[in-house]
Amino acid sequence: MANTENTKEQDVLKEEQEPVPAPEAVATDAAPAEETAQEPQADEKEQIASALARAKKALADQEESYLRLAAEYDNFRRRSTKEKSEAYTNAKADAALKFLPVYDNLERALQHGTQDEAFLKGVEMTMTQLLEVLESLDIRPIEAVGKPFDPNLHNAVMHVDDETLGENVIVTCFQTGFIMGEKVIRFAAVQVAN
Repeated sequence: MANTENTKEQDVLKEEQEPVPAPEAVATDAAPAEETAQEPQADEKEQIASALARAKKALADQEESYLRLAAEYDNFRRRSTKEKSEAYTNAKADAALKFLPVYDNLERALQHGTQDEAFLKGVEMTMTQLLEVLESLDIRPIEAVGKPFDPNLHNAVMHVDDETLGENVIVTCFQTGFIMGEKVIRFAAVQVAN
């Protein structure tokens, strides 16, 4: 028990030796400590928020850049596919256009007629074979005589006044036109009734 009393006395002596700060002093000393502790936390939060905002903006920019690149690639792929298809179609049309004078000559030979049956049969077979080849390339003749005039398919080279025929009806076809799918290879040269 003596030991506990001695420690109590020593504690009391220590307290007497240390000056007790005034309550105002304690409050003012503590306030700056709290402010300094809060200021770095607020600065850190602002810095973190700023860094987070920059990271979000950078991510959004990267995403936008990626989407643009993907769209450009998709457009390039579509354009390349379309150009390839058009190049093939145009090449096929150009090649077929070179054979059309042969068709015209065979058609004239058939219209002219001949006494030699073997010759006529040979010309007919050649014409049939040429039409089969053109058909296999999706190239077909444009129908003209008796049809209404269509400026997208026909080229009117002559007009005739005929009351018995309807207006803008094709009377005669001077040169057969050909179409491949929706592409006109050669317009049909026709005579149209007014």
